[in-house]
Amino acid sequence: MTRPARSRPGLPVVGISLGDPSGVGPEVTARALAHPAVRRALLPVVFGDGPTLARFPLFRRFARVEQATLSSRPVRPTVVEVTRLPAKDARPGIPTRAGGRAQHAYVQALVEAGRTGHVDALCTAPVNKGNITRAGIPFMGHTELLAEAFGVEVLMVMDGPRVRVALATNHVPLAQVPKRLTAEGLTAQLKLLHRSLQPLLGWAPRLAMCGLNPHAGEGGALGTEEGEVLVPAIRRARRAGIQVEGPFAADGLFARAGRLPYDAVLALYHDQGLVAAKALDFERTVNVTLGLPVPRTSPDHGTAYDLAGTGKASARPMVEALLKAATWARARPVARRPAGAHKSVPVLSPHPKETSP
Repeated sequence: MTRPARSRPGLPVVGISLGDPSGVGPEVTARALAHPAVRRALLPVVFGDGPTLARFPLFRRFARVEQATLSSRPVRPTVVEVTRLPAKDARPGIPTRAGGRAQHAYVQALVEAGRTGHVDALCTAPVNKGNITRAGIPFMGHTELLAEAFGVEVLMVMDGPRVRVALATNHVPLAQVPKRLTAEGLTAQLKLLHRSLQPLLGWAPRLAMCGLNPHAGEGGALGTEEGEVLVPAIRRARRAGIQVEGPFAADGLFARAGRLPYDAVLALYHDQGLVAAKALDFERTVNVTLGLPVPRTSPDHGTAYDLAGTGKASARPMVEALLKAATWARARPVARRPAGAHKSVPVLSPHPKETSP
């Protein structure tokens, strides 16, 4: 008889959606939850497919809820059986429409647990957007679904060991990016980034903003958005008490990653931020959604059907995502930054129309 997993009082309860049952989600989740650091850091609640999870000995020790929703806050590691798929719809490496519907259902169940306060943080294993869409469910991504589900404005942040990058626009065609950028919108994002990071860091964060155009517009020679939109946003944010500098040429800014005197960078479009984050620290960079009532994290990789079921997929990104979820859930009240901290000289000059404070 398998001994049940023991609970550890006081740990943050982290809800985990399994992702595509045919992808690497099940195996990397199982291996990550067996990691000693993860076991010490959180109490896991996995929303997924019963038969798929039963293939892993770890989950046989978890408490089991045979319905899609939780009726109370779990007090021990738990599996919530949102689906019970036939074997043909959960074969590693072979996605199906039923699997597409299932992975969406896991996220919906996770959202409900966050809404009711039954979990303290959300962690989402990788899904396949195309597979969900082919199953008849319009789906742009986790970030958009969560924003709509909770009815809030959110900000995607790639949180890595050498650079923390927020995205002003997410899954938007590049041609539409300039139209989506407004001084009001960017100011609101800087405020959200500021108030979200302050409890985590324990001090008022220092932020940087990327330019949109090459060389941050070169004083207007290569584009006017810096002077017309970005600088006004920075000025408004500063008047609100936020420490922010820029706009900076992104290539020069990210070339200094690890030595920048900033706690986060606001990039203006998807690839501007993600290329830097993934090139620098792919396995240790975690996707974090700010602005939700509960923190949400996700590993920064996809379903990897070619690796599913082989045992070769790295569990490190999922370990990082789970640890980060627990860290954000435990974020302490704001503390004042120590005197003299973060006063190093900026390594780059800001846009010529805006001088450093």
